[in-house]
Amino acid sequence: MLYALYARLLRRQVRKVPRHVGLVMDGNRRWAREQGFDNPSVGHRYGVEHIGTVLGWCAELGIQEVTIYVASADNVRKRESQQVATYMELIEEIIAGRLVASSPLWRLRVAGRLDELPDSTAHALKEAVDATRDRPRELTLAIGYDGRQEIVDAVRGLLESGEEITEEAISARIHVPDPDLIIRTSGERRLSGFLLWGSPRAELHFCDVYWPGFRRVDFLRALRAYSARCAP
Repeated sequence: MLYALYARLLRRQVRKVPRHVGLVMDGNRRWAREQGFDNPSVGHRYGVEHIGTVLGWCAELGIQEVTIYVASADNVRKRESQQVATYMELIEEIIAGRLVASSPLWRLRVAGRLDELPDSTAHALKEAVDATRDRPRELTLAIGYDGRQEIVDAVRGLLESGEEITEEAISARIHVPDPDLIIRTSGERRLSGFLLWGSPRAELHFCDVYWPGFRRVDFLRALRAYSARCAP
């Protein structure tokens, strides 16, 4: 009862909702250890499952675009092969499979190097992108993603085309539109290469809870802080 009352109070304090929210879903393995799981990778399943819940909150609040940092290029290249394989299977099963089938709202996009992902994961994501083209809201998965490489690729494309290199021209080639708000869970205070081009104008919110434990009230607190800074 008290939790519900507090959530309603927080919602009333959100006077301005961002159009585009970026989420760094950090802390899955640490959450699993705290919960007593022998295999900390179990946290990845809980974390990926939690994406659907958070997207439900976003839809309820009228947020139109969400970009989720699922895995950096370094994550894909450097983690133990079995850990990466298991995580990619979860992406295929839960995001490309179940989430696409169950939600009529979200149009899927992918930012990152699909060619660095397992073939089955790349194929499943491409099929999910095709299957959701007509949906009204945009969900971008940053997977195999590197914010510096994204900028390099944009500049290289301009050089190859002979276009003038301007801020507007680079922005037009960046995979993800500028976010209004970026939230990172787990207590880390850094972006880790996420949305480097668009983040300078974004509000940043760092939350101490781990991603699988990220509650609706934690989300509303982030929106309240954004609203306090950005509402007229």
